[in-house]
Amino acid sequence: MRLSALVLSLAAATAVSARSAGDFIKVGGSQVSINEDLSVPGKNPLSFCSAPTDDILKIDHVDLDPNPPEAGKTLNISASGTLREKVEEGATIHLQVKYGLITLINQQTPLCDQVKNVDLECPLEKGDMKLSKSVDLPREIPPGKYTVLADVEDKAGKRITCLTASITFGRH
Repeated sequence: MRLSALVLSLAAATAVSARSAGDFIKVGGSQVSINEDLSVPGKNPLSFCSAPTDDILKIDHVDLDPNPPEAGKTLNISASGTLREKVEEGATIHLQVKYGLITLINQQTPLCDQVKNVDLECPLEKGDMKLSKSVDLPREIPPGKYTVLADVEDKAGKRITCLTASITFGRH
């Protein structure tokens, strides 16, 4: 499904790289609130799940063009950040995608499998990182509100980053 390719590309991009106070996403039995004060720098609909002070990844910016993404168009993703520690095999990404109240994807997968979608390989070395990726969005994306959660942890369970986004696709 091309929608899952989009979501996985976005999630992988955010791993190297909405906002209404009433929105909530369930994570491992607890609820994470989307908070406008936690917006990810850049032109994007992303927010941090919580203050990223201790995250392994310090995100400098994530830019999406177009922002917000549009069905039938190419989404260009540009991101930069700094890994404060090396990220090795065993890191995971918990990815959840909802369409309204319906959960489309709720899975945990190895991060190293997903970074291949943005032309990276594990281990991810400590230091500055940049990426760019273009994703052709299918015209057939059903209109409506999609909520995405990408919670990324290293093999010891330490948070690399946790991001949320809310994107509404209109009728075309």
